[in-house]
Amino acid sequence: MKFSVTKCFKWTKFLSLLLILPGLVGFIGALFGAPFFNFDIDFTGGTTIQVAIHTEATQSVCNEISDLVNETVGIKPASVQSTGSGSVKDEVIIKTSELTDDQANEVYLALEEKFGLKQEDDLLSVDNVSPTIGKDLQRVAVTASIVAAIGILIYITIRFDFRSGLSAIACLLHDVLVILSFYVIFRFPMNINFIAAALTIVGYSINATIVIFDRVREESRLVRKESFENVVDKSVWASMGRSINTTFTTLVMIVLLLVMGVPSIKNFMIPLLIGVLCGAYSSVFVAAPLWSTFRKWFPKR
Repeated sequence: MKFSVTKCFKWTKFLSLLLILPGLVGFIGALFGAPFFNFDIDFTGGTTIQVAIHTEATQSVCNEISDLVNETVGIKPASVQSTGSGSVKDEVIIKTSELTDDQANEVYLALEEKFGLKQEDDLLSVDNVSPTIGKDLQRVAVTASIVAAIGILIYITIRFDFRSGLSAIACLLHDVLVILSFYVIFRFPMNINFIAAALTIVGYSINATIVIFDRVREESRLVRKESFENVVDKSVWASMGRSINTTFTTLVMIVLLLVMGVPSIKNFMIPLLIGVLCGAYSSVFVAAPLWSTFRKWFPKR
């Protein structure tokens, strides 16, 4: 049964506000130093130790290593991820707050005793990430997001009009804030995966939005006497099959990687799963109705 997307906007906008509120509060709080996000060492600085353990680094083994590090130096690692070049992941990357050289050596000696390692061969790397580098990464991420938003606004304004550009940017901001809400509520580690997932979601969402906007433009040329709200509703339902099929096929691959992938892949796929669902929702229930709303607020002279 078809319903009016533009008329439902008076209800869906409250759902959207509810979804983005934790992310908005968390973002504003982070500007003032409030600990709403669980920042990984990519942003806060710390130590990364990569070790070859010569046994499959399953999730239970990674949990044991995390407990071992905590017992050895009294610091709980931010994450322990399996990695390796072969089919069997027999290496681990330990990320923790900054360790001294003596503490890093104690960690390796504990791993050496547990797994029978050889320091000259199995200690692959010990790297320190300073807080300054983490702040630089945050600044670069914010700058890249702003530049991308301006570029998208210019492109959509040229292709459609300025009001549709504002709608698309509001839709993208909505999606990013929903992802931030996910990180705030579930205390998911925020690291470089967040930047990759956010940029992927922005690309997916803007593509879905442009498909609907293009359909709106085509329908506007065919039925000039109908109200713009009706044109938007027809366009959304005309492209609904495409939106559902695209979202479904994307989700199939994400779910497969979540089930079969290693923990490092899962840390990227979980926010991506939330983002794809949110992008499919926002392109239909946020971007299109907003364009109709902005046309009422800012009528063309």
